[in-house]
Amino acid sequence: MTMKRNLFLAGAMVLATAGLARAEMAATAINDLTIHAGPGEQYPAVGVATRGSETILDGCVAGSQWCRVDVNGMRGWVYAQYLQMDQDGNQVIVQQHQSDLDIPVVTYETTAATGPAEPAPGDELLGPVGSVETIEPPQTVTTYIESNPGRTVEVGGDVVVGAQVPGTVTFQEIPDYQYRYARINDRPVLVDPGTRRIVYVYN
Repeated sequence: MTMKRNLFLAGAMVLATAGLARAEMAATAINDLTIHAGPGEQYPAVGVATRGSETILDGCVAGSQWCRVDVNGMRGWVYAQYLQMDQDGNQVIVQQHQSDLDIPVVTYETTAATGPAEPAPGDELLGPVGSVETIEPPQTVTTYIESNPGRTVEVGGDVVVGAQVPGTVTFQEIPDYQYRYARINDRPVLVDPGTRRIVYVYN
């Protein structure tokens, strides 16, 4: 089966401060946050930032509640009211303090789609992204997967933590480990067998 993926609109972020260099701004997620590909819920989810996750804040859209962040290399947009930052030793909500925190103002511009936005009929798709517990697999699990790579399964959608794996995909058991293993679109992933959600993606 030819692999088909959802290809989403690309987005470009432009600093509205004439390119002035700024130090990285650290913020913390106060709830589990869905990270979107653009500043709005109409944009596809690209992953989840769990409560307490440290993020690098690029900036926020003027007059909007959306800010762009980087969470462990995963970049996207989240609600400003669910981010907090340190201000003189106190934790404050980003949305309520954008001006006095000197948050950069950014804009978002969409570009032409690079491919079909919808999958072809009959494609298997990863389900919507949901909240999962962040894990770090032990080396024994990584070694087992490297020794037993298995057959790749091609599924539409982005392979990200929190995405739900279709019921047609069979998982491989790992000795003495609670999670299961699958190779989706040639990406090794660990899956919670109860929820069928991806809990870890190997790079």
